[in-house]
Amino acid sequence: MTIQWYPGHIAKAEKALKEQLKLVDVVLEVRDARIPLATHHPQVPQWVGGKTRVLVVNRLDMISPPARQRWEEWFRAQGETPFFTNAQNGQGVKAVAKAAQAAGVAVNRKRSERGMLPRAVRAVAIGFPNVGKSALINRLLNRRVVESAARAGVTRQLRWVRISEEIELLDAPGVIPVKIDSQEDAIKLAICDDIGEASYDNYLVAAELVDFLTYLEATSEGVVSLDMLKSRYELDAISMTGEEYVQGVARLKYQGDVERASRQLLTDFRKGLLGAIPLELPPV
Repeated sequence: MTIQWYPGHIAKAEKALKEQLKLVDVVLEVRDARIPLATHHPQVPQWVGGKTRVLVVNRLDMISPPARQRWEEWFRAQGETPFFTNAQNGQGVKAVAKAAQAAGVAVNRKRSERGMLPRAVRAVAIGFPNVGKSALINRLLNRRVVESAARAGVTRQLRWVRISEEIELLDAPGVIPVKIDSQEDAIKLAICDDIGEASYDNYLVAAELVDFLTYLEATSEGVVSLDMLKSRYELDAISMTGEEYVQGVARLKYQGDVERASRQLLTDFRKGLLGAIPLELPPV
């Protein structure tokens, strides 16, 4: 299985985004807490340049507290300050707004030194499709202004939104590399629904999901548990390959319909019904 996805609207949006970045003071880089490494776009450092970057790790509710602690410690060891958020209920969003405003203070100090009037800080939210950028903007505004949905590719146009007197924010479509070099990363993006469904086979991705989970349970020192997977499907994955497990679920629950079993496994993971489970833990 080879997964590649780079639709035309993303290529067009990325070109427009590069133009708008010249006007921006602060970059909010939004990642998926389940896969914070796989959802880091390799061009972000180049796009940010000398601007302030605020690292937002969204979907905090989808990972366990021990996983969050590991990631927080790891990012801080890299010299970064991660802001963990749940954009659906607003958890952690105020801290993101404060970080963006703090960057604006520095911008306006420089403007004042040049004899220029203060202005609202200009920020942009960038990240892979479906990591929660639009939901984050709606939470910052405390009202639904930009379209938000749990699938990749909803936002297709760049749009400036005024958050407050202090902040203007650019809502940009999800951006993804022209070519995903790591197929392991591509599979993780597919599992988390952060890439277009047309690019992958549900059965193979569901099988990979089970393989990831059994590996993580064996190596995570208790951070990942498959108890909810076992109880939900009445089948223990520990002694099976991912493909065997999906086929077993199909026989037990769906009259042998492997496609239906595959979709259900992926949906249950994406909704958190298998538990608060990360697909990545910090590199050792």
